[in-house]
Amino acid sequence: MKKQISYIMLVDDNKIDNFFHERVINKYYTSIKVIVKECGAEALQYLSDTTNRKPDFIFLDINMPEMNGWEFLQHYQKLNIPTSNSLIVIMTNPYSQYYQKSRMLPKGIKFQFGEKPITKELLDVFFDDT
Repeated sequence: MKKQISYIMLVDDNKIDNFFHERVINKYYTSIKVIVKECGAEALQYLSDTTNRKPDFIFLDINMPEMNGWEFLQHYQKLNIPTSNSLIVIMTNPYSQYYQKSRMLPKGIKFQFGEKPITKELLDVFFDDT
């Protein structure tokens, strides 16, 4: 059974991707709030603040400067957010080799791979009708 989704976080250094992905989510899932962060450090700062609502899903770009997606995941694990809280969808470009690197993920992090761009079909895999 799919989980009811209230909050999604987009973590991507590409402003155009964030804009497009947020529009796709808002078009088809109007009740979902989208939190946009343009780097891993910004996302971790948000997530470490206990007063902020934690996202049900995090769509994470792997190729980011300063802190890439793999580094983000290592820091995310140290936040001790209950593993039942978020599923991380690791976003890659088509034909990416990152699928092979899934063994690099810290233990206890729930993840799936997805390809950019985010589409309604990808969202439908994860979300209930809201």
